[in-house]
Amino acid sequence: MSAAGALRYRCPGCGYLYRPALGAPREGFPAGTPWSAIPEDWACPDCVVREKPDFVEEPDAQGPDAP
Repeated sequence: MSAAGALRYRCPGCGYLYRPALGAPREGFPAGTPWSAIPEDWACPDCVVREKPDFVEEPDAQGPDAP
């Protein structure tokens, strides 16, 4: 998927971003892991307060390398 159509998923509690192109290796999700493959009960790795359904889907116009 091009950067123009890429999505990222933001924790509304702490701002942690999950970008599928980068994955979350420390959580066991290698680069390229789609959001749909993340378990529903997965909690934010930074604040552990929010679960996957609470994350906000937003466009990732800057691409996977942006902060």
